[in-house]
Amino acid sequence: MNVSIVQAMINSIDKPAIFINTDYTILAVNEAYRDTYETEVRVGSSRCFEVSHGHSSPCDKHGEECPIRQCVKTERASSVIHIHNTEQGKTYCDIIMRPVKDADGITTGFLEILDKIEFATAESHANKMIGASAPFKTMLTKINRAASSEIAVLLHGETGTGKELVAKALHESSRRAEKPFVVIECTGLNENLFESELFGHEKGAFTGASYAKKGLIEIANGGTVFFDEIADVPLSMQVKLLRLLETQCYRTVGGIKQRKADFRLICASHKNLLELVEKGEFRKDLYYRIAGFPITLPSLYERAEDIPSLALHFLSHSELRHKRFDKKALDRLSEYSFPGNIRELKSIVEQAALLANEDVITIDDLPEQVHFSNHQDSHLKQLVSLEEAEEVYLRRICETEKLPIDELAACLGVSTRTLYRKFQKYELKYE
Repeated sequence: MNVSIVQAMINSIDKPAIFINTDYTILAVNEAYRDTYETEVRVGSSRCFEVSHGHSSPCDKHGEECPIRQCVKTERASSVIHIHNTEQGKTYCDIIMRPVKDADGITTGFLEILDKIEFATAESHANKMIGASAPFKTMLTKINRAASSEIAVLLHGETGTGKELVAKALHESSRRAEKPFVVIECTGLNENLFESELFGHEKGAFTGASYAKKGLIEIANGGTVFFDEIADVPLSMQVKLLRLLETQCYRTVGGIKQRKADFRLICASHKNLLELVEKGEFRKDLYYRIAGFPITLPSLYERAEDIPSLALHFLSHSELRHKRFDKKALDRLSEYSFPGNIRELKSIVEQAALLANEDVITIDDLPEQVHFSNHQDSHLKQLVSLEEAEEVYLRRICETEKLPIDELAACLGVSTRTLYRKFQKYELKYE
């Protein structure tokens, strides 16, 4: 392919982009890419992994998936989340790699386009999601792709997995970032209070309404509305919420004038909404309106390798930031199941720092619940057969997971039929 044509194509892309040949050598680069890295790009001699990672060999030799390998294998575009060494430090990048072919259909090189992820990091940083595990990276990909769209997002995850932080990341990475981010706590709101909070009310609309009040929908105009624990919206109010989402119009309580709503919708729930739909406790039409793009947040148990970095992050941002964990304490934390997830980890770190008499936090300083984690968690840490490990893991899923069986199978990377067969093999019931 003509290099000047390739360079013109690269220059037209507003994100950092390069064209590399099959030997990883950069043959064309745009200014956005040059501005991203401290390492100078020398067209015709620099190789992509040297610039982005500081490596002397491809990424797959250093524990990261190489998108080129997937392109060669499938002859289609591939994507991967990598941590690159940029001018801002170690930065997550959502990479899309496309094979480029000549007139004879032979792959001559690859177009690489980068999308820097500003809301997450592999290092300690305030107000950012922290992690490097595979489930964490999978979640980042979904968040990054959803952020650029107006699609309604439904976040599902156990209590304490950081659903509001993800919702903020979606907002701050969207075109609505400069507009308000409004949180609506659905738990504990009765029907009258919910309607007044959502739509606002006119003076004299009801007893005690001595002044007109703006609703949260009006306050959020142009921005994002985050319905936290959407499952707790009263069934009678779900009809009015559905009408709002379908018509983008509403009236204040006691008002006559119809108002126009303009907001991006994000919802979250730790409950299985499809189960509630089957029970008649949540409207099916509302579910499909809010679940345009479901994102499952992994539990901390699934992100065990992220626990040490998160623990150190919380310690460094605590009142006792001068203290530090010894290795055995961090190892023990990594073995604990954390039913309260990230919120519980933060609490345990703060407790351990207070309990430690010395500057070094040892295993003896950890709270009692960490020492009495259940037998199944410790069993998984022992050297056992793959069949035994699979049975323990699936048993735990049956006891704790509430996803629909089809969605669960997709998360586990198997067909629904295969998953049913495995449950039957170990005489497990998934309800």
